[in-house]
Parts: sequence; structure tokens; C-alpha cells
Amino acid sequence: MRVRILLSVAVAGCGCMVVLHAQTSASTVVPVTYAQVPVIKTNTRAVAVDVVVTKGQDEPVTALRKQDFVLMEDGKPQAIDFFEEHTAPVASAAVLVPLPAMPPHVYTNVPAAPQSDSVNVLLLDSLNTPRQDQSYVHQQIVAFLKTMKPNVRIAIFTLGSKLRLIQGFSDDPALLRAAIDDKKYGFGPVTTNVSRGRTEDDQDKNEAQVRFANTGGRTTAGISALQASQAEFVNFETDQRISITLQALQNLGRYLAGIPGRKNLIWFSSTYPVYFFPKSLEKQPFNNHREYTQEIIQTADLLTLSKVAVYPIDAEGMMNDHAMDSEHDLQAAGGGAALLNNTMNGAGDRATKMSAMEQIAADTGGEAIFNSNDLNAALSRVIHNGDHYYTIVYTPINKEMNGRFRKIQVKLNEGKYKLAYRRGYYADDAVVSAKADGAKGTKSDVAVKQNVDSTTDRLQSLMVRGMPSSTQILYGVKVVPADPQPASNAPRAGRNKKLTGPTRRYSVDFLIDAKMVHLEPTPKGTHSGEVQVELLAYDHDGKALNWAGGTLRMDLDAATYADTLKSGLKGHAEIDVPVTDVYLATGVYDLETGKAGTLEVALDAGAKPVAVAAK
Repeated sequence: MRVRILLSVAVAGCGCMVVLHAQTSASTVVPVTYAQVPVIKTNTRAVAVDVVVTKGQDEPVTALRKQDFVLMEDGKPQAIDFFEEHTAPVASAAVLVPLPAMPPHVYTNVPAAPQSDSVNVLLLDSLNTPRQDQSYVHQQIVAFLKTMKPNVRIAIFTLGSKLRLIQGFSDDPALLRAAIDDKKYGFGPVTTNVSRGRTEDDQDKNEAQVRFANTGGRTTAGISALQASQAEFVNFETDQRISITLQALQNLGRYLAGIPGRKNLIWFSSTYPVYFFPKSLEKQPFNNHREYTQEIIQTADLLTLSKVAVYPIDAEGMMNDHAMDSEHDLQAAGGGAALLNNTMNGAGDRATKMSAMEQIAADTGGEAIFNSNDLNAALSRVIHNGDHYYTIVYTPINKEMNGRFRKIQVKLNEGKYKLAYRRGYYADDAVVSAKADGAKGTKSDVAVKQNVDSTTDRLQSLMVRGMPSSTQILYGVKVVPADPQPASNAPRAGRNKKLTGPTRRYSVDFLIDAKMVHLEPTPKGTHSGEVQVELLAYDHDGKALNWAGGTLRMDLDAATYADTLKSGLKGHAEIDVPVTDVYLATGVYDLETGKAGTLEVALDAGAKPVAVAAK
């Protein structure tokens, strides 16, 4: 059954309305697909490097020129093909005046303040962080949100047994705070089945000590076997955490690929069990764990292509001798020589962690923050620094794609400044795609790989659950439950033929800024253009529930064109969604210029009324 969607273009305040009917056929509608992640090849000739330059107390250095930089690859000078400075916009008092309050159920993608060329992602890691440190991170982020600047766009992910998006990109502190505090989806102290912290280490030590005491202080084969078993299980847990962490970072790389500019990945964790560029002198020891060469290269490629800079922030705060912590088991801490040995081991662990954090930051162009109790200030500093950067693009003189690591070095001709940039890349021609992951049987909870429609939609990468609003085309949208609701046996609104169960139909009205749409003059004195309007409904985890839309084909006479420029283009579409928490991505795409506007709206699961979908 083909679903007919009514799309109309009208001019408010005039008697003329152009009504267009778009069928869900390939000739009139370009469907949305969430499954087909663009194929990315790492053998492109151009290499882009973002460079953050700071001085003193991490103050950004601005107004540098192309000729101020020296760029080398594997020690050989490279010519700079493209150079651009990115600075955070300075909003005037007039710009920062809040937008007028929207009427009920009306939303807009008009930004409240100028937006910078970078976005920020908070990764709140429960997998590699003890519960007590998770509570501390929660407290510090809430403090940060109370003073967050209005033009800072942030998305929040959590990492436990899997990666979850808990809040898409927003500059609304209240919305971000609500996401963190949400009892069902938010960030609260949790422990996975492969988590390991100080408590688990104490339990292993205690078990061995009890066995040792029961033998009268003699080491036996049984005790040795117990310790070997404990070590093997620790290795298993670590192996699982590494696999989950690498998969999560790959998913983030894919998720962020469609967003222009620099992405600052701010990673709160107590341990960092991965690396990206495993050269012999940089590689962190992994004890008895298997190597992750291919997974690491794939992760590094994805983060590189998506222009992601990683900022590891130690969730522990000030680093202490945990043997003396109040929550630490003092019996496991030992006494005398045993206490000294445990203290020295703790110092070694802290040094290893700091080295790992600095390596991750250096590999990707970020900055490591550790040994600080003010994570709020650290977060503010990272976001501030990440707003100011330089983009350098060059064509490597070495054209060979041999899969080897290429080292990048950037210097300034003058001045003593601190430079943060990605330190290299893998010169391989491997294809990174969602299809490759699907062959391995892996699943992404963020970059969902499912067949929404067979045709690739131009809006797909911009309408992913939680993405920042695209603002090349500004528009407003009114989203309300249709009243009355259709009969239970009425044709479904939307193109998901597998949609079942109770549904609610939503009526969606667009008002598009016509001055941002290309309307071409024609020989007959009219103005013509084509605008694609799309809807894509998701659940909280980013699974596509239903999708709808069509193409507005316009041929406006002189009077209608003049009025349209003043009043805007109006479009209407309807979609049925399950009766649950739903996120509705709306999108507008100019087929002539390729410009787009998008906006995500959270639908109320308690809205009325409801229709039971036909079986």
C-alpha cells in the first residue's frame, strides 16, 4: 500500500495557496535511510590537521598566519595547501537576547547565539570508572552546567556495557542537566559485569590472604592456583573492557562524521585501557592481553576522518595513595613492607595512567587533565581551548599507501607556544563502513545499521538521533497529535511497513524561511524550486521507528513569490509513531543548492489521543 502525504506551500495572509501531492514513490520522494553510513576511504590525498595553539595559562593564541607554521610528515617538509583560523564567536549583548517564547508545540532551529566551528561530546565512562568516582563526575558536571556559556553545543554519551546517547547536541543547560539526572536513561553510579575497581582488587587480595592464613603462613599449590585464576579473570575482564571501549569509540567516530568542524571528545574515566598509535616506544603495556592492532587502526582512522580530538579527564580527581583511603580495605593494604610495596605499586599505576592519558591526548590533538579536584574548571578550560584552532590541509609528498603510521609534526617559526594536534595517521587504503562491521556481527547503539529505505537520502547524516541542528535553512515547526486521530483501519502515515501496535498520528507544519531557499527565475516569469521535507522518528536508543516526507515542487507567480519571501514557505506532513518516548527529527533540504536545515523534537508519550494500528 502506498501512503499519500499531503505537502502544501502557502502564503500566510494572502488568498493564494499552491497544493502539491507527493506520493511515496522514487520519482517524487527521496526516502530517509539511517542505515547507509557513507563509505570512507583513508587513502585521500589531502590530510587535514587541526592545531590548537596556547600560551601562559592555556590562553588561546589567535591571528597566526599560514607562513607562521612549519609542517612535516616523517621528518620531511610539506607544502600547506589550505589554512584557516577558527575562533569562538563573540556575541554582542543584542545577539544574546533570548529568542521570543515559542507558542505551545512550536519549535525552531534558529540559534539563540552565534555558534562556534566546534562541538563538544561528553563521554561519561562507567565501564572503566569505580562507582565513587562516577558520583564525583556527576557532581562536577552539574556544577559546570550552572555557568555554561550560551553558544556551547554539547552532546552526552554514557559508556557501560554499551554506548548510549542520553542527550543529543544542545546548548540548553537545563535540558543537559535533566538528561544526566534522568532516573531511567541518565548518568548514575553503575557497575557492569566486567568492571573492576579498588573494591574488586581488595576482594581478590583478601581471598588470597585468608587462604594463606589458613595454611599457617605457608604458600601452597592451592594458593598459587587461586592467584593464577584471579589473574586470568582480571585479564578476561580487561580484554572485555578494551573491546567494548574500542567499539564505543568507533561508533562515536561514525556518529560524528557528518558534523562539520572540530569535535572535542571529553572523556571522563578513571582508567584508559586503549591507545591509538602503537609504535614501539609509545605503546602501553597490555600484560597478557591479546593485541588489538586492527581494531586500534580502525578506531584511529575513524577518529581521524571525523576530526575528533580526545580530552581525557581523570574522574578520580586528586590522585591519592588508595591503600590509606577510608573506603579501602586496610587488611588488604597490608602493613610494614607490604604497605610500602602496595604504595609503590599504586604510584606506578598512577604514573601509567597519566602516561596513557597524555598519549591519547597527544595522538588525537587533545589535552589530558589529571590530578585536579576541580573537574568543573577543567571542563570549562577544555571547551574554551577547543573553540580556537587552526585547520591546515596538505598533500603528502609520499604517495605510497602501505598501511604504515605516518608521523605529523607542526611547529611555529617564532614564539614559545604549546601546540596540540593529531600526531599522525595510518597510510592505508582500507574502507571503513558500516557494512564491514555488519559482516562481523557487531551492532552499534548509536550508528544504527538497519534498513529504513533502500534509497540514500541526502538528509540522512544530518537527521541521526541527537545530532546538532543544521542551520543553513532556518525554519519553524509545529508538532501536535492529529485531532481527530484516524480510524484503526486507516492507511498508515509513514513508510515503515513493519510498524505495529498502538500508534499516535502527529501533524507537522513547517514554516521555512524562503530567502534561504533557491527559487530560480523561469522564462515564463515565475520562480521555481524543489525542497525536500522529511520526518524520521526514533526511540531513545536511536532505533528508527517510522519515516515520512516528500518533495515540495514550486512554480510561483510574481505576486505569490513576493509574498512568499515575506511570509515563508509552508509545508505539512503527517506521521504515525508508537505510543512511547519518541524523538522526531525534522529536516528541510534544498535540492538545488544542497543546503539543509534540521531540528529534533522530543514527543510526549502521554499526549492524546491514540489509535490502534491495523494488523
